[in-house]
Amino acid sequence: MGRCPDCQNWNTLEEVAAEVKKSGRVSQPRAIKKIARLTEIKAGNSDRILTGINEFNRVMGGGIVRDSITIITAKPGAGKSTLLLQVADDVASRGLKVLYVSGEESESQIKNRADRLFDSIETGVWVYSDNSMDNVLEAVNRLDPDLLIVDSIQTFVLEGFPGSRAGSPTQTMECANELLKLAKDPQRPRAVFLVGQMNKNEEIAGLRSLEHLVDAVLILDGDNEEELRGLSVTKNRFGSTWERGYFSMTEKGLVSIDNPSEFFMTARDKNEAVSGSALTVVKDGSRPIIVEIESLVSKTFTPFPSRIGECIRREQLSTLISILEQRGKISLYDKDVVIKTTGGLKFKEPAVNLSIIMSIVSSVYDREIPGSTVFISDVGLTGELKKVPSLELRIRELDRRGFKRVYIAKNGLIRAQDIKHLEIVECKSLQDVIRHVFQK
Repeated sequence: MGRCPDCQNWNTLEEVAAEVKKSGRVSQPRAIKKIARLTEIKAGNSDRILTGINEFNRVMGGGIVRDSITIITAKPGAGKSTLLLQVADDVASRGLKVLYVSGEESESQIKNRADRLFDSIETGVWVYSDNSMDNVLEAVNRLDPDLLIVDSIQTFVLEGFPGSRAGSPTQTMECANELLKLAKDPQRPRAVFLVGQMNKNEEIAGLRSLEHLVDAVLILDGDNEEELRGLSVTKNRFGSTWERGYFSMTEKGLVSIDNPSEFFMTARDKNEAVSGSALTVVKDGSRPIIVEIESLVSKTFTPFPSRIGECIRREQLSTLISILEQRGKISLYDKDVVIKTTGGLKFKEPAVNLSIIMSIVSSVYDREIPGSTVFISDVGLTGELKKVPSLELRIRELDRRGFKRVYIAKNGLIRAQDIKHLEIVECKSLQDVIRHVFQK
């Protein structure tokens, strides 16, 4: 444009470069690290903080890694804040300094919860309530803690991002990145725990990038109506994934269930047995757990009998009942059937199907199955028994605990070495198992 639209003169316009101001934090220049060959790098074991909560240590892969960042999520009221406060108190009892930062609760609210949980509170636990991540970073620099707990990451904001509210993808990721730098500082590594809010799909609220950023993702399941809580890990850069720990919610917080098999079985005398009860072995994470299944079969007074399964889906229970009626020759069309497990454990693998069916048969016949007998097998629609994974691991656990007999699918066990006390009975079909148990 050669002519000015205001003064109408020619050649009076001058070109000026406009300075564009970008929002966000200005990153400082960093020195480029030396590029190294993979063969030249020395492998080292990450230093861990071992807590006194055994089930928590199991899920974490053997304790808390000092230069790690972990996120835990759960439904509201499941106990994630309670668990982390217990971890903070335990870590402080070992001479380490802990900073518990909350963007949702005040210091007095956290103190009231601590008074309910602990008889005496460790002096190494420090509390800070604020929604500004800049203030949190300054508090960390002043206190220099070994463990930092941030509850919850979606409630904090970082200066330099105008227009971004707390919980937005930008604020959440930027706050998490600052905490990642804090944890991975080679001069002063720290363990960082984040609490992540759960959405309606039972996933961490926000971008999936948050899960990729952290070293471990923990999920605490359970609700206010249940005593049992399960802590599982879906990602762990320092241990195995899908490990699971069990806790019991009490007035004193979450109590670690160090021996789940005893929790999921009814304590009875050595020779005592009741009808409608059968045992199986589930593989949860890397360990086998012995579980008791209970069945109640009663005459129905309605046109449509009830099928209630607290531990399995209704469709799965209906399928197993159909198999039992057709292949086991036991009529249940006029019977109500109720299934549950001791301790409220929910099943996710087909290896429990034979045990569920045998507990129903025991209830129908009103005959006891010996408490030293266990069933480990899937059952097909043809009534044939199917192989299950990790069968040797399950059988070794039964032999170690002194059980006498286990029923499995024919040719389902590849190796059976060093089994001292356990009798392994291989059967081809469901009818063979029923005949062997009740008509021998």
